[in-house]
Amino acid sequence: MALGTRPLRILVVEDEPPIRRFLRTGLSAQGYVVDEAETGQAAVDAGRRNSADLIVLDLGLPDIDGLEAIKRIRAAGSALPIIVLSSRSDESAKVAALDQGADDYVTKPFGIDELLARIRAAQRHRLQQQGEQPLFRSGDLTVDLVRRIVTVRGKEEKFSPREYEVLRLLVAHAGKVLTHKFMLREVWGSETDVQYLRIYIRALRQKIERDPERPEHILTETGVGYRLRMLD
Repeated sequence: MALGTRPLRILVVEDEPPIRRFLRTGLSAQGYVVDEAETGQAAVDAGRRNSADLIVLDLGLPDIDGLEAIKRIRAAGSALPIIVLSSRSDESAKVAALDQGADDYVTKPFGIDELLARIRAAQRHRLQQQGEQPLFRSGDLTVDLVRRIVTVRGKEEKFSPREYEVLRLLVAHAGKVLTHKFMLREVWGSETDVQYLRIYIRALRQKIERDPERPEHILTETGVGYRLRMLD
């Protein structure tokens, strides 16, 4: 919850008062400091001033929409974690938000526990990037990014170069949703057929999951992409 020795400051950008009240109550109860705003420009200003530690951002706002706000925040060089609020049916908007630089999303209607989990994941991801830890651990999975050694349940597993690159990308952004487009561009260098990605994800699951049909590590975000789950 705390960033260093002070509580995390969260800016909630939402133009519907009932949702803002719900978020303020739930987040404040967990010890977060909550600021509220109704416009996309407020989110952009917070990113530029670095006046928040994390933004919870609705996509449908009265001035500039959430996608444009994310674009402007990232264009200004801010790495501020952004969690998007989106409607259940609008998968294309989720993908667009993530491609613009959002860290994660929750789908309306949502419970406060789900949002809290997303906030923790976004913070872990940001701290991991800042610390650049060479050894990644999540549950029974260990990845030594220096020696390129992957251990699963105490046993070293072998991966093809392309399999390792897909896993390395997931590890580098652990806890964050990665879109199909982003992963294809980062690993293959172009937006090739998403089926290639599915084949490699399937191969990874065969090697690191206890039950590949019920994965615990590599989760599918339907219609969007994949997420490497952070396990204790």
